[in-house]
Amino acid sequence: MDRGTVDSAHKGRLLVEVREAGASAVVSPAGELDHHTADLLREPLERCIDNGFARLVVDCARLEFCDSTGLNVLLGARLRAEAEGGGVHLVGMQPVVARVFEITGADAVFTVHETLEAALAD
Repeated sequence: MDRGTVDSAHKGRLLVEVREAGASAVVSPAGELDHHTADLLREPLERCIDNGFARLVVDCARLEFCDSTGLNVLLGARLRAEAEGGGVHLVGMQPVVARVFEITGADAVFTVHETLEAALAD
């Protein structure tokens, strides 16, 4: 993603949109994040970090499902972003997705916000 552009990728059950919001990249996955679709999220997250966006906001409002592979993609992005002095903020998690984070304890390592506005203001 070049600064100032919107990018998207789609593979069957997952659509990922990326846009710039100030110093943050907002990544919005929609659909099902699992072992079949994980690379569709991994690649734009890595591209954002490679392009200087160490602060990533993942808007999960339209994410309907996330398995352990999807969780690992987000954890990997978090490690890379933190190594660059940033982090990964999660927004608007649906109960079914939030439950995966709660069960695994991953909710303790991410900053979770109720709204996109709150995440961008933090």
